[in-house]
Amino acid sequence: MAELSARPAVAERVDGGPTFGLTKFLDPLPVPPVRRPRGRGAELEVRAVTTRRRLHGQLPETVLWAYDGHFPGPTIEVERNQRLRVSWTNDVTGTMPLVAVRVPLAPAGTPPAELSSNNPGYPRNADGSPADGAAHIEGVPDVPAWLVTHLHGADANGGSDGWAHNAVLRGHSQLAEYPNRQPAASLWYHDHGMAITRWNVHAGLFGAYRIRDERERALGLPDDHDIPLLICDRNLDTDTDGDLTGQLLFKVDAIGTALVPFIGPFTLVNGVIWPHLDVDRDTYRFRLANTSNARFYRLNLINEDGGSENDAVRVIGTDGGLLPRPVPLPEAGLVLAPAERVDLAIDFGRDDFRGRALRLTNTEPNAALEPDIVQFRVRGRPDRGATRLPESLPAEPLRLAHVPDEHDQVWIALVPPGTAGMAHPQMWELRELDGDIPPLPAENLIQVTDPRTGRTRTFQQVASLFDDTVSIFVKHDSTVEWNFIHFGGPAHPMHIHLVQFQVAARRGFTPDFDVALGGTTTPAAGFTDIPLEQHERGRKDTIAVAAGEWVSVLGRFGESTGQFMYHCHILDHEDEGMMRPFVVHPAEVADFHPHRGGHGHESYRGV
Repeated sequence: MAELSARPAVAERVDGGPTFGLTKFLDPLPVPPVRRPRGRGAELEVRAVTTRRRLHGQLPETVLWAYDGHFPGPTIEVERNQRLRVSWTNDVTGTMPLVAVRVPLAPAGTPPAELSSNNPGYPRNADGSPADGAAHIEGVPDVPAWLVTHLHGADANGGSDGWAHNAVLRGHSQLAEYPNRQPAASLWYHDHGMAITRWNVHAGLFGAYRIRDERERALGLPDDHDIPLLICDRNLDTDTDGDLTGQLLFKVDAIGTALVPFIGPFTLVNGVIWPHLDVDRDTYRFRLANTSNARFYRLNLINEDGGSENDAVRVIGTDGGLLPRPVPLPEAGLVLAPAERVDLAIDFGRDDFRGRALRLTNTEPNAALEPDIVQFRVRGRPDRGATRLPESLPAEPLRLAHVPDEHDQVWIALVPPGTAGMAHPQMWELRELDGDIPPLPAENLIQVTDPRTGRTRTFQQVASLFDDTVSIFVKHDSTVEWNFIHFGGPAHPMHIHLVQFQVAARRGFTPDFDVALGGTTTPAAGFTDIPLEQHERGRKDTIAVAAGEWVSVLGRFGESTGQFMYHCHILDHEDEGMMRPFVVHPAEVADFHPHRGGHGHESYRGV
């Protein structure tokens, strides 16, 4: 085992960022093994187990929970329309393989290098107990391995979606059937256990899932240059001497009783901290997935001198599959929110790249102090028959640009922390009121002046917590417009299970929201259109919504039925209440189903 270096007392910049004694780009990028089940009625067993892996060549082994013993889990690859039945078996032994600690939030103005989230370890007394206001998060060591797997982005019936309450204990299996009717896409699977997703995923329970089809094969990209990059951040514990131990550390800032979502100083790709990849002088396809709890990445390709090489990168796909044509990275870099995926084609065949080292880096303002993600080392000789990226891609169109005027709508308000005394941000399902409107402002009432009609609409909160009564009922084979309107607080990557949607609009406004009362002071108005990035126009299942934004998405619920979930994909927020159910059922059944919920185009009724 390589000798460990003592951790500095606080982060120190080494070669552009703090490495805490670890050598950047020491380890080669691992590629998870691929499992390719055969036949239209294929069956597969995937076992979640306890394992040990090195996250860096200079670290001791880390205890993890992992699918089939791999971190990340094996890449499952299927053909379009190949029906697959998976037995997700829980064979995990032992206790939760992480230390969960809360530390006091640092005062405003604390230098970034001194922030707790930017440093490993936590304050300890001589006997090893937490010091300086730090404390273990009560109950986490007692949480059993209670697991349920969700195939993120999949069109599958509710019984196979990974309902959060349907987790199983050790020795039991979750049975799921995936029809894989969708176009070729880069999905991913991860644990979705109710209230403990943040820790189960943090422990290692996630992996990639690929759907292939003939349209995609028309790209002609060689299989050996098609590589998943599953990106996440983690923190590690230290011993009493300040040496890194390899132990996963879930350390979060605390504001009173509220816990800030986890971010960590170490960036991992495919389970390794700051790896490198030797590449030929050819075009590579990288399937990126942000599998972090809460961290956003602004991706840029740079050279050894820090200069931009983004012109060598093209975006060819997003959450739900290929784009109609390759598009360049946004000028300031591509923002990847938690759970979002993007397919990048990078041309390493340029003459000026020969023998050079390029880096994929994170330039988001709240990036880890060491912003680098992975290094690409370009070999000297070009590949024979180097791949040329086509000008257009064989993407299957969404065909949602034109929808009937009388389509159904769902309205969701994202409200700031502290609203009505609740410590965490909340997600409110809204019912539109007709007739007499109570005097405003009023508790749980939201007003919006719709720029499309000029009419002020009044909504009332009808549900917030997961176990509140279901209020969203969707008719099978209908198109629904989901509206997320954000009144303050952190950005939320909103994920709707089951559907690949099209972003219809992103609008900006100045929120006027009374946190103490819990409602708008004046109607949300003065909306301005915010142009979508080119890659945001493709198939999506997750979209980031920032404070002061109203994002509308259109989804067609045309295949599967059942009960599903939608939620913020900051895993901490999801576990703390920002997750709700919805039901998709046949219209003929809806007529016989008495319920209090429903979202109509102009009225609050069953849809």
